[in-house]
Amino acid sequence: MTDRFRRHFILTAAASALAGLCSLPALAQPKAPRSILVLGDSLSAEYGLPRGTGWVALLEKRLESEKLNATVVNASVSGDTTSGGRARLPALLAQHKPSVVVIELGGNDALRGLPLQNTEDNLSSMVQSAQKAGAQVLLVGMQVPPNYGSDYARRFAGVFETVARQHKTAVVPFFLEGVANGPDAARLFQPDRIHPAAQAHPIMLDNVWPSLRKLLR
Repeated sequence: MTDRFRRHFILTAAASALAGLCSLPALAQPKAPRSILVLGDSLSAEYGLPRGTGWVALLEKRLESEKLNATVVNASVSGDTTSGGRARLPALLAQHKPSVVVIELGGNDALRGLPLQNTEDNLSSMVQSAQKAGAQVLLVGMQVPPNYGSDYARRFAGVFETVARQHKTAVVPFFLEGVANGPDAARLFQPDRIHPAAQAHPIMLDNVWPSLRKLLR
């Protein structure tokens, strides 16, 4: 084999190998973690609880245990209303660019006797803002005690279902299912009888998890 032929053979082989490498599919890049924004009130802000025992902190641990690539931003503020959440949401969407927004607001509206139409309008506005930002939404519904009157209780609970139906979004009918209406309700609340104790928060997470898990698929 002459030197000229040898050089030609080597160059041809190298070109063929390079062409083969170029034809291989690009290696998949790891996906960035999805961001879950929780916009809530004291029920999500660990009011009166040791840090790390609220349902949002437990959610972070569950995501890790199930190896779901998602991070959680807890933007909950004790005492917040739907009006306050509506005012805060645009900046939070711009800053965190969440994939999923969990809206847990409305309970304080009822405690303050605010008009139901205002609550509905605020929830509707927040859902629309989140959806326009490209996020999926989970509405977390609340119910009021019987002493508010059966008619008001029915209409208040219906607000969450109405908004969810209008905007085709997921909804948890009652965040405190199995807590406020459970057989051992007294043990599951703090002394103020308003805020759930730490023992209640795993139940609250279980109420949210099935709907939230579907949005993370």
